[in-house]
Amino acid sequence: MAGANTKTFTDENFDQEVIKSKVPVLVDFWAEWCMPCKMLAPFIDQLADELGAKAKVGKVDTDSSREVAVKYGISAIPTVIIFKDGQPVEKFVGLTQKDRLAQALANAGAK
Repeated sequence: MAGANTKTFTDENFDQEVIKSKVPVLVDFWAEWCMPCKMLAPFIDQLADELGAKAKVGKVDTDSSREVAVKYGISAIPTVIIFKDGQPVEKFVGLTQKDRLAQALANAGAK
């Protein structure tokens, strides 16, 4: 359930793809059974397409990558966290407008 430019983050690749990233990263914590997650998915894919190399945009399936979800205290989905220099800088819980996510990425340096 991801667009062509939307990455899949897992317990195995999270450190390499997100924590060590040189560009800001948007991480969408989601699950297949979550209807608000499915409603958010097109916005996530659009951001991935629009931002290209300025930022990484990807998803963590909380059912299959529990370690990362627990590490970042994900208790409700969808939750989106913006990372900069390996650190969370902004967190959105619930269905969030694309403009708010784009602004948070811009604030983190994805311009």
